[in-house]
Amino acid sequence: MMKGTMVSDPELIVYTRPDCTYSDALLHDLKKDGVEYREIDLEEHPEFVEELEQLTGGERVTPVMVEGSLVIVGYHGIG
Repeated sequence: MMKGTMVSDPELIVYTRPDCTYSDALLHDLKKDGVEYREIDLEEHPEFVEELEQLTGGERVTPVMVEGSLVIVGYHGIG
């Protein structure tokens, strides 16, 4: 594993859909807390649906947060 700082891409990836109120709530809280993330809107980028299904065990549920090897499916608020 390489040590050092990488500033090119945020480590947190968030899979969302525009019709998902939980996705909206998660993005709102991340922005409010100043957390950097990369959003993948599945409506705009359907090529990532298969990747999402691999992360969720076959389900098309959003939001899904991925940070390194940690995968969090769904959203129940921060803290």
